[in-house]
Amino acid sequence: MKLLQIDNQTDFEIECVDLLSNIALAQTDKIIELVFTDNDTIASINAEFRDKPTPTDVLSFPLVDDGFSNMLGSIVISIDKAKEKADELSHTVCDEIALLFIHGVLHLLGYDHEIDDGQMREQECQLIAKFDLPPSLIVRTKEN
Repeated sequence: MKLLQIDNQTDFEIECVDLLSNIALAQTDKIIELVFTDNDTIASINAEFRDKPTPTDVLSFPLVDDGFSNMLGSIVISIDKAKEKADELSHTVCDEIALLFIHGVLHLLGYDHEIDDGQMREQECQLIAKFDLPPSLIVRTKEN
């Protein structure tokens, strides 16, 4: 079964769909909507849902488990932000997309790094090691 429903609203070719699918399979058996967009669009979404009218790299929208739906939720990733961060940190855009996706999936699963005692960071570290990725959002934040 296909776990990812991808809506690429940009001209950027997503070359890491297999990696993203494997990351999803490692965490859930539910469907995830994954939207790729630009900074302007994600800033509008961020303003509407978080009252923060600025672009961000990733947003997660979990669905309430009603016992009937096989959908976990939606993740929105800014390709503009992914490109910027990949360039800044000298890794691939696909690596950055994978890191953002991991972060988003963990939020869909109920993790919250702003209030937990490091559980989300630990899960990210395990997935980063499993998929041989560079440091994550949380790890980068903790290192600064």
